[in-house]
Amino acid sequence: MIVDLPDTTISAVSKTLVTLREDGGAVALGRVLTLVIVSSDGEEEEAIEAANDASREHPMRVIVVCRVDASSSDPRLDAEIRVGGDAGASEVIILRAHGEAASNEESLVTGLLLPDAPVVAWWPSKPPQDVARSPIGAIAQRRITDSSTDEDPEAALLRLAKHYKPGDTDFAWTRLTLWRAQLAAVLDQPPYEDVTAVSVSGASDSPSTILLAAWLQLALGVDVEHEFTTGRSGIGGIHGVTLTRASGDISLARPESTIASLEQPDQPTHDIALPRRTLRDCLAEELRRLDPDVLYGAVLTTGLPHFLAETTTVKGAAAV
Repeated sequence: MIVDLPDTTISAVSKTLVTLREDGGAVALGRVLTLVIVSSDGEEEEAIEAANDASREHPMRVIVVCRVDASSSDPRLDAEIRVGGDAGASEVIILRAHGEAASNEESLVTGLLLPDAPVVAWWPSKPPQDVARSPIGAIAQRRITDSSTDEDPEAALLRLAKHYKPGDTDFAWTRLTLWRAQLAAVLDQPPYEDVTAVSVSGASDSPSTILLAAWLQLALGVDVEHEFTTGRSGIGGIHGVTLTRASGDISLARPESTIASLEQPDQPTHDIALPRRTLRDCLAEELRRLDPDVLYGAVLTTGLPHFLAETTTVKGAAAV
């Protein structure tokens, strides 16, 4: 069910939610958190779809703040409420604020937050310079950004590092979960030799590749060579990692978008499912934990600056 509320107020939106709950039997008792999505008008549907899918694992209230042209001379709030089949296991409230009505985002959402429930803020694109000090970020326990949407992902990561506060996270880091787990599993097997060199390859616009290299350098204590590569069919993201030890190289390469090949000395090559993670996968994972991601904070604030200052970058390398 979709209910449109043109030229409305937050009080009217709240009353309509209560009415829908009483008439349709929808309850908020099972909601475990409030997810606030801050988006530009017209760019919100992909994020809402991901939130609806993730809500089957994390029932929640989704509040979408759409920033309409702030120069509009007509301050107005248009709202839309989605429940039932149009909202997955959540209830979705879309707020389109025009003109001066968009000047105070915190006041728009405060009256709609679930009582005594955590608040997670998500900027699918164009986050504020300092997300933790922004009006929405200040009321959230977790703050999610996505540096892959920036025209200069490396600069975006450095901005996040400069203003990092516990509770911040970025989908460029979330997309590394499967890679980090696989590499950790490999190094947890004999022979237990030190890694003497590391090479990481990926698309030039992939912040995940940069964070993976920074994590490996921080964890292993060796300089990392970063190669810009182009995968088959222009596939972006991470393309491969090579770890050098005395007994030989360990190579984890993903020339396609879903299958990676693992090569180790004196062992047959293994094909491993290593798919590119969807927006839904990343969001669902981040909603599983509401405490600060300490490792992400260390990689972003310590590992990243050191990696960018010390590493060797090879541009125009051959495809993996």
